[in-house]
Amino acid sequence: MPPRGQDGRAPGLAVCRDGSPRPAPGAVAAIGNFDGLHRGHQHMLGLVRDWAARVGGAAAVLTFEPHPRDLFRPEDPSFRLTPEPVKLRLLEAFGMDLAFVRRFDSALAATEAGDFVAGLLGHELKLAGVVVGESFRFGRARTGDVDFLRRAGASLGLQVLAEPPVEMEGAPVSSSRIRAALAAGDVALANRLLGYRWFVEGEVIHGEKRGRTLGFPTANMALPASCRLAHGIYAVRAAIGPGRVAAGVASFGRRPTFDDGAPLLETFLFDVDESLYGRMIAVELLDWIRPEERFGSAEDLVARMQVDADQARAVATRADGHRSFIGG
Repeated sequence: MPPRGQDGRAPGLAVCRDGSPRPAPGAVAAIGNFDGLHRGHQHMLGLVRDWAARVGGAAAVLTFEPHPRDLFRPEDPSFRLTPEPVKLRLLEAFGMDLAFVRRFDSALAATEAGDFVAGLLGHELKLAGVVVGESFRFGRARTGDVDFLRRAGASLGLQVLAEPPVEMEGAPVSSSRIRAALAAGDVALANRLLGYRWFVEGEVIHGEKRGRTLGFPTANMALPASCRLAHGIYAVRAAIGPGRVAAGVASFGRRPTFDDGAPLLETFLFDVDESLYGRMIAVELLDWIRPEERFGSAEDLVARMQVDADQARAVATRADGHRSFIGG
């Protein structure tokens, strides 16, 4: 897995939370939620790195936690592609020097657009420039737009670069498009839009241990309730320790053949014969194999699991060209 520092962040990435510690002036920052750090986000980060190098400032992002949806629609929280610790580590991997992490609460949501620019971007962060999407909206009731940002920033010496969305396969790359792909089981599309293999992290927990009795012992993880990943069978790779990555096959779902219980990610790792209970692991998705099914007997399930495992082994031997952030 990517190395962790304090608070789950990557070593080498400075994190300024709600103004502490005070940042050095003159940074160039991309502004956004950056959930997923997909190819569109990566394009913006590249612009920030180049601009920061020209002016001699830090390459930064201004991002918000929790996701705004969690404030406005707490009954239906966002399906997060990259929880905050993962997002910070990816930002470091993509060459960022500094992350301004602002708490998104009712006070920030109520900030007038002018105060957002003059107070936060200008007075507090003292940014030299910002990179935003051309549809960027901000401030109370989303009254601020790019034109407002340019006008308000001009008096502060704040330069603004607004970028159109990156398009792939006939549509803009977006976090919502990636969430929809994962919800449909289209791992291949999600990974193409991300530019890397989507992964989840978690602690291996005890389950019913049915997999061991069936000949397929699994490492089980409980994903967040907001996860909308399609229930089904996946070819995967997992990081199980420093420098240790193993291919495998995983089931995400409710085990309809047995109990229709709470969703679990159950991963059978090839050529791994050791207890992983209590260990933090990362599992990346390589491809979709099939939907979750109810079988008439445990024997029928085992026969299909063997077919699934053979398919997953074949997938794991093929290079897909995507970057991996779990190691190996």
